[in-house]
Amino acid sequence: MAKKKYVLVGSGGRAEFFYGAIASTYHETSELTAFCDINQTRMDYANKLLEEKYHYPKVATYKTEDFDAMIAAEQPDAVIVTSVDRTHHRYIIRAMELGCDVITEKPMTVDEAKCQEILDAVERTGRNVRVTFNYRYAPHHTKARELIMEGSIGQVTSVHFEWLLNTMHGADYFRRWHRDKRNSGGLLVHKSTHHFDLVNFWIGSQPEEVFAYGDLLFYGRENAEQRGVTQFYERATGNSYAKEDPFALHLDDNEHLKAMYLDAEHEDGYRRDQSVFGDGINIEDTMGVIVRYKNKAILTYSLNAYMPWEGYRIAFNGTKGRLEMTIVEQSYVNSGGDKSLEGALKDKRIILFPMWKPPVEIEISEGEGGHGGGDPVLLNDIFGTPAEDRFHRAANHIDGARSILTGIAANRAIRTGQPVKIKDLVKFH
Repeated sequence: MAKKKYVLVGSGGRAEFFYGAIASTYHETSELTAFCDINQTRMDYANKLLEEKYHYPKVATYKTEDFDAMIAAEQPDAVIVTSVDRTHHRYIIRAMELGCDVITEKPMTVDEAKCQEILDAVERTGRNVRVTFNYRYAPHHTKARELIMEGSIGQVTSVHFEWLLNTMHGADYFRRWHRDKRNSGGLLVHKSTHHFDLVNFWIGSQPEEVFAYGDLLFYGRENAEQRGVTQFYERATGNSYAKEDPFALHLDDNEHLKAMYLDAEHEDGYRRDQSVFGDGINIEDTMGVIVRYKNKAILTYSLNAYMPWEGYRIAFNGTKGRLEMTIVEQSYVNSGGDKSLEGALKDKRIILFPMWKPPVEIEISEGEGGHGGGDPVLLNDIFGTPAEDRFHRAANHIDGARSILTGIAANRAIRTGQPVKIKDLVKFH
């Protein structure tokens, strides 16, 4: 059987998750032939990792303006998109127009206009878009899906979902390009796309109407000034004011981050270590959302990005009982260490409360690898030979759209103070 050929666009923090898998576990079924990026230094470092860490031959490199030439020269079966969120649609659409399928990191894109462009391009080209929702594949999330599918709590009527990002991982979004909402859609799109997708997946429905509040209440210079902070800096690396700041990220202390970002910033000016208490942050760190689904279920959701622990609490209420899940995750800085620690579990518990019966603690199989054991299962589903999946965890462009549209609608509700209907944002074919 011929290997499937891939090229990858965006060789930053998330890229190694994919190219590392191709170069190691899936090298017999898959072949990586090229990187594409705005930054040659970063591509060169990715090639160095390919050779030295994975013992895989280095691949061709193309600047982003040469994307069409790369597709013509490499003739890939699929394009893997791991670039800045606001550029996803550009590469997704062009790849399909040039005859390729697409594997894209979440979120699929950042606003309703770009989302509509992708939906239209899929219809026009007939190509496939795969959105890599690794959280769907974690054993504890699959177990929740199974229990709900089997009717253990009857018809789901409401979901309460509280997600906590701590002062290591949560702060990281305020150091990076994500701090500009034009790049990321804010955390309600960039991060919450995972969470809204999980709810769609768990309850087997789709969002219909959304309302939200959100604000920047902890990060940013103004908030720090109100708490009495008097010393500020623009970036942490090499700055004496940042030495005692627990929120500072010093790129020269981490060989990987130094090579990927500090050594590459002369090309594009991107600074990975900006102060979380600086000016120019226009995303929220405190958010509350309420969603009505087509099956009449109601979601109440909160996301806070400055908590003392990392994880989440979920409760599903149904006509036959209640299901509660508490997950504590390992804290991390993106691409700052062992990939398997990203989203790894420190504690997990699922309790089923059937109506008229005593509660039952549900056993959950242990999963190895990042994101609660979901990462290796997802990678096998993409690059390996997956078995038939009764849970239907593979996500396409429709799933990708429905997950981001909850966050996009929430962003509009925050701006306008009005509830937003999903049907007013995009048209599905």
